[in-house]
Amino acid sequence: MAKKTQRRLPRRKEEFTYHGYKIEDLQQMGMSELLPIMPARARRKINRGISPGHEKVLLAMREGKERVRTHARDMIILPEMVGKTIEVHNGKDFIVVELQPEAVFQYLGEFALTRRRITHGSAGIGATRSSKYVPLK
Repeated sequence: MAKKTQRRLPRRKEEFTYHGYKIEDLQQMGMSELLPIMPARARRKINRGISPGHEKVLLAMREGKERVRTHARDMIILPEMVGKTIEVHNGKDFIVVELQPEAVFQYLGEFALTRRRITHGSAGIGATRSSKYVPLK
């Protein structure tokens, strides 16, 4: 089994609000009330309809499953998903993501990066013209 990593956002000192609404208020709202305060891209995606794969993930979360695994990186994080843990595929492994209020209306894929950070070592002997003058001791 592949090693799992956990990605978390830093904790906030004050209570989270989105456009003046607390997360509890957002969770109580229906989709028609959420649409005006959503960002334009998320609003367009919801208006065009939720795909069957996204419906399946939402249904699993509503049923109260402990952890839901998904490849749906383009799914919008809705207020009802806050507080749940989800495993998002990054192309190789499933990255464990705890959904916090700050993640509302962002995509799942933003929290499971597909490319690693590269750190290059120093150049070896013979790699550059100046290495010809380095003593081989």
